[in-house]
Amino acid sequence: MTLLSWFEWVDAFPTSIAIRESIYGYPYLLTAHAVSMALFAGLIVMMDLRLLGFAYRRTPLSQVQQRLFPWQMSTMVLASLTGLVLLYGQPMRYYGKAFFWIKMALMVAAGVNALAFHRTTYRSVAAWDSDAVAPLGARVAGAFSLVLWAGVVAFGRLTAYNWFTYQ
Repeated sequence: MTLLSWFEWVDAFPTSIAIRESIYGYPYLLTAHAVSMALFAGLIVMMDLRLLGFAYRRTPLSQVQQRLFPWQMSTMVLASLTGLVLLYGQPMRYYGKAFFWIKMALMVAAGVNALAFHRTTYRSVAAWDSDAVAPLGARVAGAFSLVLWAGVVAFGRLTAYNWFTYQ
């Protein structure tokens, strides 16, 4: 089964049709996705600014992480669930949009960046936790995170206005 045939198969589901034809459901989903993505992005920016040494310099990174992480994960789950339901409701609308696929690739890259940071630099956080400026690895991870998540938001918005498609 090709990716296109999978998208076409999902597009024909009665529940997929019901979501995209719902007068209120789809707009509410879209609103919930936008709000949860904005909250998630704001929380990510807060953490990344601390990693870069631009904000919360007097607060140990571990405390910033402890306060923000539960909220980051909650808003990420909500943004992901609403995004998946939006995709489920209109799979063929997104299949041929280059901006959608760029957004997906940037989300994967942002996840890899976060995983790499936590598996490398963050393991030694006890040594630099209270430093106003984090080590180079943490600053690089924070900068990549800002750029990648900004790209996710930008390409997510551009998806709605994509003036070209491919198939």
